[in-house]
Amino acid sequence: MRILVDANVPGAEACFGPLGEVIRRPGREIAPTDLHDVEALVVRSITRVDEALLAEASRLRFVGTCTIGTDHVDTRALAERGIAFASAPGCNAEAVVDYVLGSLLTLAERQAWSLAERRVGIVGVGNVGGRLRARLTAMGIECLACDPPRAEREGSAGFHDLETLVDACDVLCLHTPLVREGPHTTRHLLDARRIAELAPGMLLLNAGRGDCIDGQALRQRLAGQGDISAVLDVWEGEPAIDPALRDLAELATPHIAGHSLDGKLRGTHQIYAALCHHLGLPARLGLGDLLPAPPVSRLALEGGLSQDEALRLCLRTVYDVRRDHDSLLRESRRCGMAQGFDACRTHYPLRRELSTLTVELGEEAVPHAAWLQGAGLNLA
Repeated sequence: MRILVDANVPGAEACFGPLGEVIRRPGREIAPTDLHDVEALVVRSITRVDEALLAEASRLRFVGTCTIGTDHVDTRALAERGIAFASAPGCNAEAVVDYVLGSLLTLAERQAWSLAERRVGIVGVGNVGGRLRARLTAMGIECLACDPPRAEREGSAGFHDLETLVDACDVLCLHTPLVREGPHTTRHLLDARRIAELAPGMLLLNAGRGDCIDGQALRQRLAGQGDISAVLDVWEGEPAIDPALRDLAELATPHIAGHSLDGKLRGTHQIYAALCHHLGLPARLGLGDLLPAPPVSRLALEGGLSQDEALRLCLRTVYDVRRDHDSLLRESRRCGMAQGFDACRTHYPLRRELSTLTVELGEEAVPHAAWLQGAGLNLA
């Protein structure tokens, strides 16, 4: 069989090579003619799989996306054509939580506040938001959750409405899918009215979907009053994002919150397993067969650091979010916004997850143990 795979999917040859011929194409360049004699398609979030793309896909029998999100895939069109579909729920959720913690600690450093003193509102408590709430709670940080679909299914206990989070929280983290229709639409969930209601000092972080925020209204609030802060990994109009909004964000990154090697390979392996199941074959390759040893696996901490400083040091040993902010700024200035945005993603450097690091605590650092372990670190 012929298997067309996004060029940015790692481990594709190892996973899919034994199943057939692997053809690579950049995700944004996959066209209908590429699917003419392809039986399986493996994408990431930047390829829109819809009726137009499927026009010549007469032999296509399987589509997999190595991502949590599925709003770029017209699942109804696939079902109507009898094409099996699989996604990779949870594959990069831990990486996104690493990104959020790194971003919060970076702003705490810049703005001279402590993360432990902040109340965090989480909008969307699925694979990512649920893990974020679990880690923050384990660290002793107060969290409020908003997830209307879950509240409907499970009952309202433990959930709040968005207005409560806007009124009561210091940090607002968006981790929702993009839903355009129905009772729980998320497009412009934070519209001009809600953005105007954000209290001075609020930190808004979006690592869900760019269209969940009215970018023009946010730009006007940041440029006008300048009394709130924004961390943005997702944007309206990707890859041709608003350069003025990029410049106003405290941290501006090119949709890479989940781009750890661990998360990407986890997604590849989930789709590999799904394709094997579709073909009636055993999945002989394990995730451990794909993951290399981390560049830094052990760190020793002695005394002299606050708990924020200790965690920030551990995070930056594994992943420093400032690198991706600087990369977007540099590449978009060098070759234009859209090309620069995609260049950052295409040539993304090696990044591992916080869980790959084991920390040894000296006697004076032992009081930080619960804080560090709650954040997701392994303690020796």
